[in-house]
Amino acid sequence: MEISMKVPSPGESISEVEIAAWLKADGDYVYQDEDIVEVDSDKATLGIPAEASGKLIITVAEGETVQVGEEICKIDTSAEAPAEAPKASTKEEKTTAAKQESADKAPAKEAEKPTPQAQSHASGHPSPAAAKMMAEKGMQAKDLQGNGPGGRITKQDVLAALAKGFSPQKDSLSRGTERKKMSMLRRKVAERLVSVKNETAMLTTFNEVDMTAIMDLRKAYKEAFGKKHDIGLGFMSFFTKAVTQALEAYPAVNAQIDGEEVIYHDYADIGIAVSTPKGLMVPVIRNAEALGLAEIEKSIKDLAIKARDGKISIDEMTGGTFTITNGGVFGSLMSTPIINPPQVAILGMHKIQERPMVIDGKVEVRPMMYLALSYDHRIIDGKESVSFLVMVKDLLENPERMLFGGKKPEEVLLDL
Repeated sequence: MEISMKVPSPGESISEVEIAAWLKADGDYVYQDEDIVEVDSDKATLGIPAEASGKLIITVAEGETVQVGEEICKIDTSAEAPAEAPKASTKEEKTTAAKQESADKAPAKEAEKPTPQAQSHASGHPSPAAAKMMAEKGMQAKDLQGNGPGGRITKQDVLAALAKGFSPQKDSLSRGTERKKMSMLRRKVAERLVSVKNETAMLTTFNEVDMTAIMDLRKAYKEAFGKKHDIGLGFMSFFTKAVTQALEAYPAVNAQIDGEEVIYHDYADIGIAVSTPKGLMVPVIRNAEALGLAEIEKSIKDLAIKARDGKISIDEMTGGTFTITNGGVFGSLMSTPIINPPQVAILGMHKIQERPMVIDGKVEVRPMMYLALSYDHRIIDGKESVSFLVMVKDLLENPERMLFGGKKPEEVLLDL
């Protein structure tokens, strides 16, 4: 008996997907609930599990675009399972994956050469974590031996190659070119960026923030914070908390345009831009205004890991009301971020750099960061945008005010 497998709906607004990679080859025996194919939508990469155990019959090739609900393969359930040991259960897979992740985090050691796995359609394809590391180190798939399931290149394979002293070979006389089709995600990003420039009255206002107070606070309490909450204390949680309080004071910055109407939100769902091997993704922290710094840090970490591993859901990337992007992690000193529609504003963080500043008539060296707020001038006036950014700056330079809704402690005491 043959079972027809069709593309499930990844979300309400998605009507088609692209076959990114078959994880099993045509004719392979597959087990129920194991991922057999990855598909790219215009928002994320999703894995599709086998609906039954049996022989895989692929009907749509990699790179092809199919509509939601169309058939992509069949599974012949009458086929006999191979003689080898049956596939581990889902619970056993999770345990094995957790052990593998712990092993990945350990320093790479010179060990016995791993036994190559049986070759399959996945042979030579890197996992998302491996692909990210390969891009950072200038490595290509042809430079590595995949020892993961089906010959897939894993993060451990990359670490092993680096431990042996791998260095990319460069041919100074090479003039080769390579043509690749843009992924569905990249095409969608390109369309959205162009539409933002054409359909919004986007302007950007700049300011700078003295990071001394935040850096001193982190230095004094980072260790205690980590022990109590089991999470590192980064800069992003401070920025998110400052932004949510400023959004409450300037609701137009947290709004969106719907035709001839403006929708105002009494909550702050903050999108945090994350760079992944598949491109830029923006997972969303729900009701960030109600979260403490530790909760924000944990949410950012969890969502970032999901995004980079290609396991984030569509729901976790939709519905944001405001976005924060940090180009500083790549060394950017100043830039103009582009609005993430249907939102009407985005805050850009940048590199912290020591600069001479005049403080009380004296020149002092301070750790400074440029901030950029891009906004849609159709509903946000210049006064609102500048005031919003000034409030964010003030809260970051005086973090104790975050406890009192942006006011000074004495102003709260005096009910001013």
